[in-house]
Amino acid sequence: MTSATNDATEASATSETRTGQRVIVAELAEEPLEAVDKLMSLEPMDVPDTTKLAANDVVIAIKSASVGWVDLLMTSGQYQHMAKPPYCPGLEYAGVVMWRGADVRSVDVGDEVLSDGFLTGPRSLGAYQRYGGFASYAVAPASAVHRIPGGLTMDQACNLLGNYETAYHCLVTRGRVRAGETVLVHGASGATGLAAVQVAKLLGATVIATGRSSAKLAVVKEEGADHVIDVGLPNGERGVRAFKDDIKALTNGRGVDVVYDGVGGDISLESLRCVRFGARFLVVGWASTPFVAQGKGARGAPNANMLPTNLIMMKGLDVLGCPTAISTANDPALRPPRLAAVLEWAERGEIRPHVSHVFPLADFKSALRAKWSGEVIGGCVLHP
Repeated sequence: MTSATNDATEASATSETRTGQRVIVAELAEEPLEAVDKLMSLEPMDVPDTTKLAANDVVIAIKSASVGWVDLLMTSGQYQHMAKPPYCPGLEYAGVVMWRGADVRSVDVGDEVLSDGFLTGPRSLGAYQRYGGFASYAVAPASAVHRIPGGLTMDQACNLLGNYETAYHCLVTRGRVRAGETVLVHGASGATGLAAVQVAKLLGATVIATGRSSAKLAVVKEEGADHVIDVGLPNGERGVRAFKDDIKALTNGRGVDVVYDGVGGDISLESLRCVRFGARFLVVGWASTPFVAQGKGARGAPNANMLPTNLIMMKGLDVLGCPTAISTANDPALRPPRLAAVLEWAERGEIRPHVSHVFPLADFKSALRAKWSGEVIGGCVLHP
């Protein structure tokens, strides 16, 4: 694009009187549903004033924004990173470039792009933290903007990086999964769980996936799981049933090589009875016990999860914590090969996020409640 064309685009972007909307979290809540009910609102939003932006900035008209578990936990300060209220939530989004700074060469006006939630949005650090995806427009540095790979839709694109980078970090960097191994994936119908199913298959593993809904597990099977196990108790009772015999039957009595546990609680204990000697247990999250930390950003872990040391010892287990964002902050060298692999897999059509729920931005509260209650299979999306 020539300088003259860029100047004209800039003038157009600043002179039009287009307005949009954005969601604002006014203050941190005691728990996420309190934030949804009482502390989040929709407010008008002007198109960004490009005369005040840097030469490496990009203005994006957002078309799709993912609604994630982290978005919910951040509203109560129970995620490891806290955005300072008032803030606009939405870690990742996809849209169309409507303006680019003079130094930007990686994308053009009109390109369909996705954002990098490590470098922009509420989980990032610095000035771009205020540009969340639950909005009509966002400003991002050029380094945080990628053309959408492999013909993904915008709904799929905004569910790509965070989910599949998490799966890669857990299974490849920490789990060292090899072809021919068996991986047990808990919470397999969730966004990162489905990503883990697909990544484990790409690595050549056999995947056993668990869940508590036959309808959801049918989708997980369609997405690549070799075997699915319903671990729910009858009549909707809380907790999980014993599933060691199911695992032993599927592995000829040997047990699994790797456990990908994004659920925590009761399922973690039962999983330790399903592994071979020397297996790797990947602690990815604790969706079943979200209130391990205090609300309103008070931190601490008054309700910390526990694992039995006797089983860990007698099974010779490697128990591996897998915090993708924290690990990357401590060692930035982890990210380039991971990001390259995810984008290449998407470009080749080997991974495609599954999206089950789509809402207009004005209905953001319904979207967040659907995510919190477990109605969503894979991704949930808002359309500004």
